[in-house]
Amino acid sequence: MLGLTKGLARDLGERGITATVVHPGNTDTDMNPADGPDAEQERPFIALGEYGAAADIAATVAHLAGEGGRYITGTAISVDGGYAA
Repeated sequence: MLGLTKGLARDLGERGITATVVHPGNTDTDMNPADGPDAEQERPFIALGEYGAAADIAATVAHLAGEGGRYITGTAISVDGGYAA
């Protein structure tokens, strides 16, 4: 995905189009609940100690899609509470 994103950034940048990968971490959803059977095993690996909310991911995507993201392209952003730290 990152290779594709980098290529898209190069190809589309001159048209003002950005391309960024968003890597969500453990997010409290119906399919991956924060109180689910695997949650207690995952939680110690999250630097912030808790699952994220869908709104956390959405806020990052909204930022990237808005004026704040106009100079961000060809990269990946992790929204994972420090899971990959």
